[in-house]
Amino acid sequence: MAGGAAHPGAELLPFARFLDSSLQPLVYGYGRGTLHELRAREFGRLAGTVYLDHAGTTLFPQSQITSFMKDLMENVYGNPHSQNISSKLTHDTVEQVRFRILAHFHTSPEDYTVIFTSGSTAALKLVAEAFPWVSPGPEGSGSCFCYLTDSHTSVVGMRKITAAMNVSSIPVRPEDMWSAERQDAAAAGDPAGQPPHLFCYPAQSNFSGTRYPLSWIGEVKSGQRRPASRPGKWFVLLDAAAFVGTSPLDLSVHQADFVPISFYKIFGFPTGLGALLVNNRLAALLRKTYFGGGTAAAYLAGDDFYVPRESVAERFEDGTISFLDVIALKHGFDALERLTGGMESIRQHTFTLAQYTYTALSSLRYPNGAPVVQIYSDSDFSSPEVQGPVISFNVLDDHGNVVGYSQVDKMASLHNIHVRTGCFCNTGACQRHLGISDEMVKKHLQAGHVCGDDVDLIDGQPTGSVRISFGYMSTLEDAQAFLRFVIATRLHSSHGQPLPLATPGEAGAPPEDSEAQNAVPATRARGSSSPQEDTSPHSGVWNNSPTAVDAEGLCPPLLEATGTQQTTSEKAADVPDGDLRSHVITNLFLYPIKSCAAFEVIRWPLGSQGLLYDRSWMVVNHNGICLSQKQEPRLCLIQPFIDLQRRIMVIKAQGMEPIEVPLEENSEQVQICQSKVCADRVNTYDCGEKISNWLSKFFGRPYHLIKQSSDFQRNAKKKHGKDQSAHTTATLSLVNEAQYLLINRSSILELQQQLSTSCENGKEELFPMNNLISRFRANIITNGTRAFEEEKWDEISIGSLRFQVSELCRWCVCCVCSVAQSCLTLCNPVDSSPPGSSVHGILQARILGWVAMPSSKGSSQPRDGTHMSYVSRTGRWALCH
Repeated sequence: MAGGAAHPGAELLPFARFLDSSLQPLVYGYGRGTLHELRAREFGRLAGTVYLDHAGTTLFPQSQITSFMKDLMENVYGNPHSQNISSKLTHDTVEQVRFRILAHFHTSPEDYTVIFTSGSTAALKLVAEAFPWVSPGPEGSGSCFCYLTDSHTSVVGMRKITAAMNVSSIPVRPEDMWSAERQDAAAAGDPAGQPPHLFCYPAQSNFSGTRYPLSWIGEVKSGQRRPASRPGKWFVLLDAAAFVGTSPLDLSVHQADFVPISFYKIFGFPTGLGALLVNNRLAALLRKTYFGGGTAAAYLAGDDFYVPRESVAERFEDGTISFLDVIALKHGFDALERLTGGMESIRQHTFTLAQYTYTALSSLRYPNGAPVVQIYSDSDFSSPEVQGPVISFNVLDDHGNVVGYSQVDKMASLHNIHVRTGCFCNTGACQRHLGISDEMVKKHLQAGHVCGDDVDLIDGQPTGSVRISFGYMSTLEDAQAFLRFVIATRLHSSHGQPLPLATPGEAGAPPEDSEAQNAVPATRARGSSSPQEDTSPHSGVWNNSPTAVDAEGLCPPLLEATGTQQTTSEKAADVPDGDLRSHVITNLFLYPIKSCAAFEVIRWPLGSQGLLYDRSWMVVNHNGICLSQKQEPRLCLIQPFIDLQRRIMVIKAQGMEPIEVPLEENSEQVQICQSKVCADRVNTYDCGEKISNWLSKFFGRPYHLIKQSSDFQRNAKKKHGKDQSAHTTATLSLVNEAQYLLINRSSILELQQQLSTSCENGKEELFPMNNLISRFRANIITNGTRAFEEEKWDEISIGSLRFQVSELCRWCVCCVCSVAQSCLTLCNPVDSSPPGSSVHGILQARILGWVAMPSSKGSSQPRDGTHMSYVSRTGRWALCH
C-alpha cells in the first residue's frame, strides 16, 4: 500500500481464514446459483448500495412484485364481506393464506388462529385489551402483567392499558429470568380458580440481536420458571416480530399463547400488515368491547344487544381487512421458498455473515491497542440459537471515547451504507447496555433529547448506538464494504494515508460524481446573468424592482495558499488583533436551487429570508419528496445563474441546452402544493412542465422544480434553552435551519492541514482549499481571525447590518469534515432600504472589513469605515438575519 503497510489490527479479516478457524460448520448462500446472480436478478436496485437495516425492514425481490401484479391484473378480487363471485374468490384466497401462515410456523388451524392486524404493534394492543385480566379485590391481588425490560416500546406500552384496568405491571430484567431457579411443576399448585397472568418477552432482541430461550414458554406456562412470585395461571406472549424475519419458528414445539408478527420483516412487502397468532385453547377466554363491521353475528341498533361471530378471526378483525395485502403474502411465501429454500437456510446464511462481521469488528485495533468499536451483546455469537444477525455497537476513538452515532451514520451515508442508529424503540435494552440510569433518561429529555433524534452524546456519554443487520439477500461484499468503511474512516497507515475503501461503483464506495468526489466550482456572477454593473442602489430600479442591486465589476481573488505552505500557527500569527486590513469577507455564495451548484457573487441584496433567492427552489421526485445529493449526486452538476435585471434564473448542465425560469410566480396560473423541508411543511408551486421535462431528461427519471410561495412564511425553530426575543425570530427559505451559513478560512486551513496525506514519494499533498470550502456550502466566507475563533461569537456586525449567531451548524452529510459553520440571522434591516422593499441591505465581498477587537465587555469597538464586529461568548454558532 502506498504510504506504508497497515498496522496489525487494521486489516480486513479474510473470509476464507474466518471459515477455516470456525469451530462449527458455517453455511454461506443457498446452493442454487450464486448470490451475485440472485442480487442482480431480484435486487438490481441495490447496485452500489450496502443495505444493513434488515431488522428495520427487509427488502422484497422483484419477482415477488411481478407475480403479485400479474395476479391482480388477471383476477377480480371483491370485498370478502359480499357474497358475489369476486368476493368469494377473495374470501377463499384469504383463508388459503391463513393456512399458509400457520404451515410456515409448523402448526395448523386446529391449534392456532390467525387474526390479521395492521402490524405487530396493533396485535400487542389487541392482546392488552382482550386478555381476561382480573382486577385486585378482597379475595386476591388480581392479575399481573410482566414483561422483559429488553422489549420493544409497543410491548412496554401495554402497561398503560393494564393500568386502566387496575392491573399491576412488573418489568423483569433478562438476568433475573436467566438466573431464576427452576421449580417443580407440581409444587406450583393447581392454578384453577386463580387469576391469569401474562408474561411477554421477545424471541430476539431488536436492540442487540440476543435470542432468548424459546424453552421459557413451556417453563413459564408450567410454573417451572416464574417471572414474578404470584399465584395464578401464567400465559406467555412471544414477541416474534424481529425473530421470524431470519429464523424458523416451530409453534408445534414452542406453544406460546400469543405470537404477534409483522410481515414486512419477513418479505419486505406488504407493509402495514401483521397478524396475531392465538392459541385456540385460550381463544374462548378473550374479551372484546368494541365491535366493527363483519364481527357481529347479530346486533340491535336501538338496544344493547350484540352477538359476536363464532370464528375468533372474524370476531376480532373489525371492518374489512386489507385483503389485497393479504393476497400479496402468498407471493411473498412463494418467492422466499423459491429463492432460498426456506427459513432454516436463511438462518444459517445470515448468521454466518453476522458472526464474520462480529469477529472482524472485534479484532480491529488502533496502533495503541485500543479497540475501534464497543459491541453490545449478551452472546459471543457462538450459534444462531443464541444470536440473531444483528450487531449493535458504538465506534470509539483511540482514547476510548465514543464517537457519536449520528456522525457514524452520516459518514456511512456518504458511502451509501444504510445503517440504523439510536435506541431502536427499545429503551430498556439501551439503558442496560449503555449504562444509562433512569435519572439520566429524564435529564436527557430536559436537555432536549427525544427518541429518534440525532442527539448522540450528552456530557460525553452516548444516548444510543449503531445497529447493522443482515437479511437473506445480504452478501459477503456487503459485510466487507462495511468493514472497509470502518477501517478507512478510523484507522490509517503509519504515514497517515487512509486505507482503501471499495473502488467507485462497488457497494460501499461514494458515488463517482457525488459532491464529495467532484465539487463543482461555484458559478460567478458575470455578464447578463449577474447583477448589473454601475447601477446605483438609489436609482429608480429600487422602486420598480426590489431585487435589483449594484454589482462590483471585479471579482476578488480567492485566497488560496501557493508556493511554500505555512503552518496553521504561522497563519494565525499573521492575524494580529485589530488589523483591519486583514479582516475581510472573501466570498459570497448563494444556492438558488437547494442541493445544486453554488452561484458566486461580488455584491448581493439581502431579503427577509437571507440572501435574495438563496435556496428558493428545490428539485423533487414524482412523489413531491425533496432530493438531496445523498439520493441524487448529479444535482451538483446543475448550475443556476440569477439575472436580476431580466428577472430570470438560467439553469445550465453539461450536455443540455440552457433553460430559463422566471424568478417570481404568476399568481393567476400558479397551483399551490405542499412539500416538506426538515420536518416543516412549506407551501410551494411547480415551476412548470418545461423545466420538469428538462430535469427529467438530464436525470433519466421524472423530476420537478418547485419554488417556495412568496406569500408563505416559515419561521426558524427556536433552539432548546435559547432565549431569543421575538424580533430575532428568522423567516426561512428552503434552507435546513438558518438564513445564512458562515465559515472561517483559518478554520478550513486548520482542517486542510489535518487532512494532508503523503504521496508515494513521501511528499506532503494538501487537499485543495477551494474544493474543501465548497463542501460546506456556506454563504459567507471570511478571513482575518484565528482558527475556530468564530465558535466564541454571539453577534456579528457588517456595516449597518447586525447578525445574530444562533448556533453552530449541525454536522451535515454533505461535509465530510467537522469544521463548524455558523448559522446567522439578520437582526435589523438597514434604515436606507426603500419603503416597501423586500431588500434588507447589501452584502459585498472583499471590500468589507471587520473588527476583531473585543472590548472589556466582550464586544468589538467600531472603527472608521465599513466594518464587521462580533460579541464573544463560549459555545457554538449560526447566523440569522
